[in-house]
Amino acid sequence: MNTEQTRLARKNLDRRLSKLDREAVAVPPFGWIRAIREALGMSPAQLAKRMGVSRPRINALEKAEKTDATTLKSLRQAAEAMDCTLVYAFVPNGSLEDIVEKRAQRLADERLLRLEHTMRLENQTPGQADLADERDRLRQDILNGAPRKLWDDT
Repeated sequence: MNTEQTRLARKNLDRRLSKLDREAVAVPPFGWIRAIREALGMSPAQLAKRMGVSRPRINALEKAEKTDATTLKSLRQAAEAMDCTLVYAFVPNGSLEDIVEKRAQRLADERLLRLEHTMRLENQTPGQADLADERDRLRQDILNGAPRKLWDDT
């Protein structure tokens, strides 16, 4: 994907993800399986029968979900048995654009620090305004460069 395609994909995903309510999708304390099962008034034995598994398997499944040790396949099967749809998503802690901007700024700051150190050794320390301009230029160069290079460790 080139830079413009990446930027467009990020914008489209930001728009789609902005509709998600983080609080609404936060995992209930005992997990989604148990929360939905109990809200439906369904016993573990009844869910087990609907899934075609043993009663102890439901206990194990609910415990595995709570400890993040379950699979998407198991979650999907439980959801279907309760007439639900499993929705799987990564919900960023901010906009994707903000994440990229912060990363570019961090890389620019790291590069500027090295540059400033070299210039200080040569007794050519730039002024604050020059440093700010260079920081902005570096950040913009990083954002306009190959998107994957943004995530290379320096």
